[in-house]
Amino acid sequence: MDTDPPKSQDRTQERPVRPAMLRGWKRRCPNCGTGPLLSGYLKVRDTCTVCDESLHHHRADDGPAYLTILIVGHLMAPLILLVFTTYRPAPIVLASTFTIGCVALSLYLLPRFKGVIVAIQWAKRMHGFGDEPLRPL
Repeated sequence: MDTDPPKSQDRTQERPVRPAMLRGWKRRCPNCGTGPLLSGYLKVRDTCTVCDESLHHHRADDGPAYLTILIVGHLMAPLILLVFTTYRPAPIVLASTFTIGCVALSLYLLPRFKGVIVAIQWAKRMHGFGDEPLRPL
């Protein structure tokens, strides 16, 4: 009889961070890569529907929002300055265009950053994603 734990729960097996982050960016389960990570726009599923990996341990909190604001701000601020100095559009056109652009980019990035943060926590066995503490080397 085989008494080894499944691969997703084996404490000695290292979980690669980069593939997990890519799966999180795609809003897929960090373990199998095929099951959906989110059940709504930002709601993380309790378990994966494909591999049954437990996902309720995550603590993404405000991290995805901070990353979204950071990226959108760093992209849009220079762009708005460039557009204003080069083309001199009417203020209402400039404001409405960049408002729509900022909102659209934020709505696109927010669930993807949430997936990345949950995947990093899964790969690093943070906040209960590992059953017992890692053994010291």
